[in-house]
Amino acid sequence: MLDKFAFRITATRFDEDYCPSDDSRLTTNFANLARGENRRENLRAALTMIERRFNDLAGWDNPDGDRYGLELDIVSAQVEFEAAGADQRFPLLEVLDVHILDRWTGVRRHGIVGNNFSSYVRDYDFSVLLPASPRSDSGAPVVPDDFGDLHGKLFQHFLDSVAYRERFAQAPVVCISVSTSKTYRRSANRHPVLGIEYLQDDFSLTDRYFAKMGLQVRYFLPAGSVAPLAFYHRGDLLNDYTDLQLIGTIATMETFQKIYRPEIYNANAAAPAVYRPSLDAADFSRTRVDYDRDERSRLARTQGAFTDEHFITPHREVLERWSAGYAVPVA
Repeated sequence: MLDKFAFRITATRFDEDYCPSDDSRLTTNFANLARGENRRENLRAALTMIERRFNDLAGWDNPDGDRYGLELDIVSAQVEFEAAGADQRFPLLEVLDVHILDRWTGVRRHGIVGNNFSSYVRDYDFSVLLPASPRSDSGAPVVPDDFGDLHGKLFQHFLDSVAYRERFAQAPVVCISVSTSKTYRRSANRHPVLGIEYLQDDFSLTDRYFAKMGLQVRYFLPAGSVAPLAFYHRGDLLNDYTDLQLIGTIATMETFQKIYRPEIYNANAAAPAVYRPSLDAADFSRTRVDYDRDERSRLARTQGAFTDEHFITPHREVLERWSAGYAVPVA
């Protein structure tokens, strides 16, 4: 059964003319920016913020702060399999792929794939499966032991697939916000690009979910940033990637977080040595980019239900049999 699960990859340029495809999750953050009457202004502003931040961090031999340009592609992956005697397809996930253009030399370098991460199955897990779980005495849902198992195995199978390995030479790095439910403490470790490392005593539910995808996490506060970012990676984050590759991910995802979570990433004061991020903070500045956080939450529930109806429920037996027979790669 294992060899019948394959993947098809397509790419769409993310620029000011970007329009979400029919298969894109509408909760995908960059898709949210590309809707409404201000869509072009939103996209242009976000892309300008990304490029300026990149040149700010890549300041060597860059006196005018405009040496580098970034090109972003949305990479979409469909899972293909056989069920009920017919070929089936389902949109599995989307990530961002970064390319770095050196305007001085004309050289175009591949950055890091991953960055933003979105997944229909994750919508199902968090918006359908988890809310339906039994509640503890405190009222919080009891997370099942197998929560995220299918999603994690599908993701790892995707990374080890021919489709991924033919297109990408390196493992992905996903960069998202730190958790508002955890406390982070500044360490003595400092990286020349990633900045100051923060540590935490306990993993969040998101951290554990990504761990089932084969990704470990580290938290860094880059120079000029006001809050640490969470970097989920498969290999050696500090040594597998060049400085410019890491800068591409920081510039891209810090910009998105300033738009999505300005209370944390566009705060008017930097994170202290002991840091507890909060979306209730009042001392922050908003960007000039429209983003509807409430709409995104509603759409997550809608798309979780869509995944249940069109992927999980009709193919449950096939998915459970495949998942039970899948051997997770040894790190």
